[in-house]
Amino acid sequence: MLSFPPTVRVFLCQQPVDMRKSFNGLAGSVEQHFNADPLNGHLYVFFNKRSTIVKILVWDRTGFCIYSKRLEQGRFQYRQSISDGPLDFARLLLILEGIDLAGSKQRRRFHLKKT
Repeated sequence: MLSFPPTVRVFLCQQPVDMRKSFNGLAGSVEQHFNADPLNGHLYVFFNKRSTIVKILVWDRTGFCIYSKRLEQGRFQYRQSISDGPLDFARLLLILEGIDLAGSKQRRRFHLKKT
């Protein structure tokens, strides 16, 4: 189970990435696709062309970590369920569990009252 502080943002690459890439290759993909510094501590999520493999790159203050998952059946359903920009961590976990988020709606769970 992955666990990160709420300040960590999740960025999902819309284009397929070659899964032979490792630490340096994925860090280069972060710079190329997101124009971001891969050392900022955020999660960068990459899928292969068939959407059967996912790799997540993150810098944890002492080095890069890669989390990887390969499906034995089916595909990750992420393309139609997300928009550009950061993704919240809860949605990432649902995608990794194989849940299709297309058509889903997240309801607000709280309301701040102005005083």
